[in-house]
Amino acid sequence: MARNNTARKESAHEKPSSGRVRAVAGGNSLPDLDRLIHERMRLGIVSALAANQSLTFNELKKLLETTDGNLSVHARKLEEANYVACTKSFEGRMPKTEYRLTEAGRRALEKYLNHMEALIHAMREL
Repeated sequence: MARNNTARKESAHEKPSSGRVRAVAGGNSLPDLDRLIHERMRLGIVSALAANQSLTFNELKKLLETTDGNLSVHARKLEEANYVACTKSFEGRMPKTEYRLTEAGRRALEKYLNHMEALIHAMREL
């Protein structure tokens, strides 16, 4: 199957959903997905942090089975959107980076999950 190379590339400062509404089958309408959270790795980060008070960089990396670079890029995008907070410290002589979900991140995840539930419900009514 050929890949569609015309997909929009995300910018480093991508904003959450514009609040636009799209029509779906059956005449129902749903707001656009928050593209910042919808990406698989970022959804994994936000979900893991929602289930834990905080996680270190290494804990997230192991949990999500990803690389340092991949985790860094996605965590930074979430941090720039104020969805996660990052605290850097030292444990002995070892640097320690710890992440936690902010209230804005928690609200964004709740909105995203509500949207997905509404979408699933709308599709099951067909």
